[in-house]
Amino acid sequence: MPGIRYIVEGGKRLSGEITPAGNKNAALPIIAATLLTDQPVRLDNVPRIRDVETLVTLVRSLGADAEWTGPQTLNIHAKEVRVVDLDADACARIRASILLAGPLLARCGGVTLPPPGGDVIGRRRVDTHLLALEQLGATIVENENYHFRASKLIGTDVFLDEPSVTGTENALMAAVAAEGTTVLRNAASEPHVQDLANFLVAIGARIEGIGTNTMTIQGTSSFGSASHKIGPDHIEVGSLIGLAAVTKSEIRVRDAGVAHLRAIRMNFERLGVVCEIDGDDLLIPSQQEMKIHADAGGHIPKIEDQPWPAFPADLMSIAVVTATQCDGVVLVFEKMFESRLFFVDKLISMGARIVLCDPHRVIVTGPSRLRRAKLTSPDIRAGMALLIAAMCAEGTSIIHNAHQIERGYERIDERLNALGASIRREED
Repeated sequence: MPGIRYIVEGGKRLSGEITPAGNKNAALPIIAATLLTDQPVRLDNVPRIRDVETLVTLVRSLGADAEWTGPQTLNIHAKEVRVVDLDADACARIRASILLAGPLLARCGGVTLPPPGGDVIGRRRVDTHLLALEQLGATIVENENYHFRASKLIGTDVFLDEPSVTGTENALMAAVAAEGTTVLRNAASEPHVQDLANFLVAIGARIEGIGTNTMTIQGTSSFGSASHKIGPDHIEVGSLIGLAAVTKSEIRVRDAGVAHLRAIRMNFERLGVVCEIDGDDLLIPSQQEMKIHADAGGHIPKIEDQPWPAFPADLMSIAVVTATQCDGVVLVFEKMFESRLFFVDKLISMGARIVLCDPHRVIVTGPSRLRRAKLTSPDIRAGMALLIAAMCAEGTSIIHNAHQIERGYERIDERLNALGASIRREED
């Protein structure tokens, strides 16, 4: 597959309306969960991005029929599912391949999974998945692959060792098909976890406590057909807030899922970026204060990620680049991944005033005048942050490895160009 690069002319002011794509982190587990039922399922608002296409390929290899019947409509019918040797290269391209464990344990009694891939942002442990599935009755042998087996899944009281999103999703997909009652504690409750749980209910699962960190699941052996619409991607909405702020643009985000934006809006307000709610839309005005608000007593404030409903880890890169254009000093504390902030050397090369304190913390002093640069996207979120920086910078920048951005943001060049950006997509 050829690489992709973006040629970005900076300094353009944007204006207009944009609708966020469906939440990639909801679409992926829901696609995996379609394997639980032998009845047809229709999914709407599915983002047509590389990670989704890769998982669809894996689902087809297991015997399911999967067909795109519209731009964002995916029909899946897993009438028959067979256990096969999954493509190791495909599994290595996405983190979501691990999400096949729960559904295939339930449907087929086992699966062998090559190690999952995804963004290189530090160690991404799978221990939570393994511990949860073992408690539900699975046996797991680990060598170069993960071998999951279960003659029968049994409901139990499961306490997750951390509120892992994908760990919660795997446990949830196994628990809905387990015999008896499962209580899932210390569960993640992000919007995409809620979306998965609502899809499972739509096909016949019985789940209480959706949106909380304790869910009670009554197992069932029969799942039916359903139509389900994937919710909007709150990470894309947060990225658009940062983009509008640094380019001094007014953007209306249609159907923004405003109920899930409270912590995101609060942290951007700390940077002097205020959004307005208009029904289901989010309006980002062009006139922003862009002044970092000190803590009480004049102390340096902090932007930090925490489990939902706090500020999401996937927006930390966006917060860093936004802070480079704000007046003042802020500490950005990324708690989850020890390599996510290493991309700041690229912002520094553009003129940003950033001190990398350690793998988890940076101090950003703004505003900085960013200049054009030749850049390489290391992962989805840092890639989007670099795209935002390039759109804010003076001159024309080149972003190599831009296919990483496209793993998480659907047709982002086309959609931003429609707002007035100048992004040229080329094979690299």
